[in-house]
Amino acid sequence: MADSTSLPRPRHVARAASQLLLGREGRIGSTLYGTMIVLTALTASYAGERHDPWKLVELVVSAVVVFWLAYVYAHALSESIESRSRLSRRGVSSVASRELGLMLAAVAPIVALLLGAVGLINERESIWLAIAFGFVTLSAQGVRYARVAGLGRRGTALILLLNLVFGAVIVVLKVTLVH
Repeated sequence: MADSTSLPRPRHVARAASQLLLGREGRIGSTLYGTMIVLTALTASYAGERHDPWKLVELVVSAVVVFWLAYVYAHALSESIESRSRLSRRGVSSVASRELGLMLAAVAPIVALLLGAVGLINERESIWLAIAFGFVTLSAQGVRYARVAGLGRRGTALILLLNLVFGAVIVVLKVTLVH
């Protein structure tokens, strides 16, 4: 019979899911950057790809992968120059792991888009759900920063406002470009 201690505890599962989707220490910057890339790619692509949800998924995934590769290369090259050493597989791998938050930030929004593509929800709802996931990520990062920085309620509100304004600018562009 299996030992009950070998099963993951709900608290551990929730923490792992949170770190996966919202970033963990060392990945928060790339998580924010990834969220902005997803929101930007989604809004820019939707203007030209309405009524083709699979193409929209493809464009968002492609943008995230291309930007992640460019981000990893740029940071690996930068670290190589700073350390006055050649690029190594180990160095690139280290940067790729550290910057994985950029791609992980796209998971929930892409799942939302896939729900629309397979017809479980309508296309418009899937897009707004993907955008909502982006706002949740931006909000979570704002709260995390406020806690670490020891900000009070006002400081937390200001950080949340700033993060959400960045996201809102992208959504306003969506509405403006599409309508």
